[in-house]
Amino acid sequence: MRNKIFSWLGREFVTLSCEGAPGKSATEQLAGIFKRSAAAVSGMGLGLDQVVRTRLWARDRESRDLASSERARTLVGSARSASSSFIAPDHFDSEALVALDLLVMRPARANAAKTLKEYEPAITPLRYLIYDSVVFLSGVTAVLPDLESQVADIIPRISESLADAGTSWEKVVKTSFFLHRSQQIEAVRRFFDARVSATIPRLEYEFVDGYSSAGKLVEIEVTATL
Repeated sequence: MRNKIFSWLGREFVTLSCEGAPGKSATEQLAGIFKRSAAAVSGMGLGLDQVVRTRLWARDRESRDLASSERARTLVGSARSASSSFIAPDHFDSEALVALDLLVMRPARANAAKTLKEYEPAITPLRYLIYDSVVFLSGVTAVLPDLESQVADIIPRISESLADAGTSWEKVVKTSFFLHRSQQIEAVRRFFDARVSATIPRLEYEFVDGYSSAGKLVEIEVTATL
């Protein structure tokens, strides 16, 4: 397990990245990751209730689907987080089937509680959560013929979620693009810039091989402040 503690937005954050134990099922591997992660953050005076974002990595679609179900069973109630999931065999250093990145936030206010917003009708991922005035959106995707049409569909939906949360693109502090390996960063950036005029302080890009379903070419995550 790798972990990092850093300051951002006037708060303390912890990132944990962990691969499953090879030789076990994807479900068992993810359960073990959560057990190790809970023990690690407990030593810092934190718990799974302070998890604000998870990224699930899988070697193949079956492992992704099994691990996604296990994540939904584990992170319930106040432990729910913004989420995304990817198929990316090159992500792994071991023979594990799944890996997980967790972002944990120590709120500036000790009595801060998460506000959880579901999609309507509810689906597995949260639409967004608000925790101590920081807004975390789950990854947003679309199944449409090409990258440009997918970005054109995704951006208005993110805009609606930001507005619903009481914020806007002008207060977005980071946008993360998880781009299919067949696509180009320059293209997604061009399509994004054509629809978002705000200056985003931090943009990050990573290539993956698949998502929750076939046909998707990009998943976009957004973090903002109120």
